[in-house]
Amino acid sequence: MPGLNFGKRGWPSARLDGAEQEKQERIRQSSSGRIPQWAIYESAGKNNGPVTTGDRAATNRRTTGKSPSRFRRYLRGGLRTGLGIALVVSLYSSPALFERWVMPAVLPYLPGSNVPPRGFEAAAAPLGVPPAVSPSLEYRLLPSPDSSQPFVAYDPCRPVHYVVRPDNTPAGADQLVQEAVAEVSAATGLQFIYDGITTEDPSEQREKYQPDLYGKRWAPVLIAWSTPEESPGLAGNIAGLGSSAYAHTPGHPYVYVAGQVNLDAPALAPLMEQREGPDHVKAILMHEFGHVLGLDHIDDPGQLMHGEGNGVTELADGDRAGLALLGTGECVPQL
Repeated sequence: MPGLNFGKRGWPSARLDGAEQEKQERIRQSSSGRIPQWAIYESAGKNNGPVTTGDRAATNRRTTGKSPSRFRRYLRGGLRTGLGIALVVSLYSSPALFERWVMPAVLPYLPGSNVPPRGFEAAAAPLGVPPAVSPSLEYRLLPSPDSSQPFVAYDPCRPVHYVVRPDNTPAGADQLVQEAVAEVSAATGLQFIYDGITTEDPSEQREKYQPDLYGKRWAPVLIAWSTPEESPGLAGNIAGLGSSAYAHTPGHPYVYVAGQVNLDAPALAPLMEQREGPDHVKAILMHEFGHVLGLDHIDDPGQLMHGEGNGVTELADGDRAGLALLGTGECVPQL
C-alpha cells in the first residue's frame, strides 16, 4: 500500500509492549467522594422498586383477631424510620461504600444519565475463546488508563455490535468489512453482531451512549467511509483511524464499550479497482479493528499492526498473539 499509512487514536501515556505487560499485575482501584444529601434521597428512590412490608401485604386479606395497639404501631413505624435514617447516615458518612455499591446501580436511571442500565446482554461466561497462537511478543497494547491494569479489552461475555454508515462506501467494500470482522473475531474469540446501517456521522467526540439512536445500551462500533474534510485526522496519507472508548465502575476493570473505524473513502476507492486492491483495503480494515480492540502500532514491518503501509495483508504471528490476549479480558456485568 505505497503512499498510505495507518492512523490511530490513543492515550498520550507510555506504550506497553508484549514483554512488559506480562510483568504487571491486575489490581483494581476505586476512587471515592462525598455525595450530596439530595442525591442520596433521589438514588434511594430510583434504586429500589416498590417495597412491600408485612402490613401492606396483609391489607388485601380478610383477617381476624386483635389489632395492634397504637403504641405498637408507633414503635414499629418509628423503628422503620430509624433504620432508614441510620442507613442514609451510614451511606453519607461512608462515601466509598455509596460510590461502589449504590451509585453504579442508580446512575443509569437518573435524568440525563450518560450510561445504560447495567449488564445488557451479559452472559455468565465468555461467548468464545481465542485460539492457540504461536508465541510472539511482536505486538504492543494501547496504554491503560490505570497503571495497575495491564490492558483494556472488550467484555468477552457480551457480543460486540457494529454498524456501518453507507455514505461514500466503495463498491464491494461491504463484503470486505464482513470478512475483516470475521478475521478479528476468530483471532480474539469475541463475537460480533452486525446491526445494519446507521445515519450517525463519525466524530472525535463520539458519545459512547446514544439511547435515542441505539437504545439503552452502549453504542455499537461505527464503521464510516469518510473524507479528510469531514474527518481531519485522515488528512495527508492516513488511510484510516480506529479507536475505542472505555467505561469503568469502582472495584472492576476498565472495559471498552464503544468504538469506531474511520476510513478515507476518496483514497481507498481507486485502490479497490486495482488487481490486489481489495486485499489491501481489507488489511486496512483489520489494522483499524486492531486499534479498536486495543492494539497499538509495532515497529516490526512484518506485522499488520506496523504503522506504515508495508504490503502485509494478513495477520502475522505478533498480531495474532496480541489479539488473542485481548480476547481474554474480564467479564464485567456491572457495566
